[in-house]
Amino acid sequence: MTNDVPTDRLAGFDFAAHNAEVAELWDAYYDHRPYRVPIILGINSRFFVLNPDANTEAVDFKSYSTDPDCMFDTQLRSSRWNRLNLLQDSELGLPERWAIRVDFQNYYDAVWFGCTVRYLDGQVPDTRPEFADHPERVMENGLPDPFGGIFSRGLDYFEQFQARAANEEYLGRPIDAFPPGCVCDGIMTIACNLFGPEFVCTAMAAEPERLHVLFDFITEAIIARMRAWREKMDLSNYRDPFGIGDDSIALISTRMYQEHVLPYHRRLYDFFAPGEPHAIHLCGDATHHFPILEQELNVKSFDTGFPVDFATLRENLGDDVTIYGGPRTEFLKDATPAEITAETRRILGSGILDTGRFVLREANNMAPGTPIENIEAMYYAGRRYGVLTKTGERC
Repeated sequence: MTNDVPTDRLAGFDFAAHNAEVAELWDAYYDHRPYRVPIILGINSRFFVLNPDANTEAVDFKSYSTDPDCMFDTQLRSSRWNRLNLLQDSELGLPERWAIRVDFQNYYDAVWFGCTVRYLDGQVPDTRPEFADHPERVMENGLPDPFGGIFSRGLDYFEQFQARAANEEYLGRPIDAFPPGCVCDGIMTIACNLFGPEFVCTAMAAEPERLHVLFDFITEAIIARMRAWREKMDLSNYRDPFGIGDDSIALISTRMYQEHVLPYHRRLYDFFAPGEPHAIHLCGDATHHFPILEQELNVKSFDTGFPVDFATLRENLGDDVTIYGGPRTEFLKDATPAEITAETRRILGSGILDTGRFVLREANNMAPGTPIENIEAMYYAGRRYGVLTKTGERC
């Protein structure tokens, strides 16, 4: 691949000073003596591919998803662009080593179970609930092969990534490649993608035993796949901490969650990280489940979406619970920098900082087309209004 790069927003930036400050900030945070709220960005290849100012080669998601060389090269360009253009409390500038992974976005679980990926103009790839007419059909061939279907392609991509990484550098730095298959998007979310949310929610009330058979099948398959990939890639002891996502639980009440979904989340957590503090990623308004998730599943880190009442959330959770969140993505994309500064200040003044266990970020996954000026407005507001004392109390 070529090393030609566009002009960067952070040209001339003092990366060494920034990176030293960031290392000190996170050391203090993890040592439970935060002095400022850390500020991060949820950025993946979607932000780069759908941003013509950054994606100057006009790579589309079909090419990205079906051509391993395109995926490899695009991820490197995306990582370079992020590190030289977007302010956040992460290491910026050229890294010692680049990190890329086989990336099938959020369609991989549904495709593995038998759905067909669809490539949409101006959007990420997606699937339709192809088992809606007869959900039990998903079980006809037994558990999917952990290395079959889309993950056969994923393994092939990973091996090609490794071969290229062993013989190439990018901008003078070596490259590390990481595999797919080791995580999932959540049991209820997978079910909604396979059968449709209307069936899943209706079956909870009308045919709970039928739904439990399907949830049990999905959970068994996911555990088998994640275990197989982690063992193959020697990641069986990986902890950081163990986390899952399951955005679709925002659709249901906490009583329904406890009865129909929590047992399967418990199986995942108990299998991969028994007893340890856990993490969860939940877009949408899933905060009504957070106290139960903390009490029943030992979830101590919540990555939130929108809407979120930060004051109530902090009151309802323990002092040792970490919350990630901030201004909603549509707001960050469309508001003015002054409006973003005011909203960030409001969130940080809500009481969410009272224990110091808060990380500021967009809620949730930065929208393509968000102006860099708006991202910087959130960053500088976080630095200004997220200052704490050395004991973790808000100034």
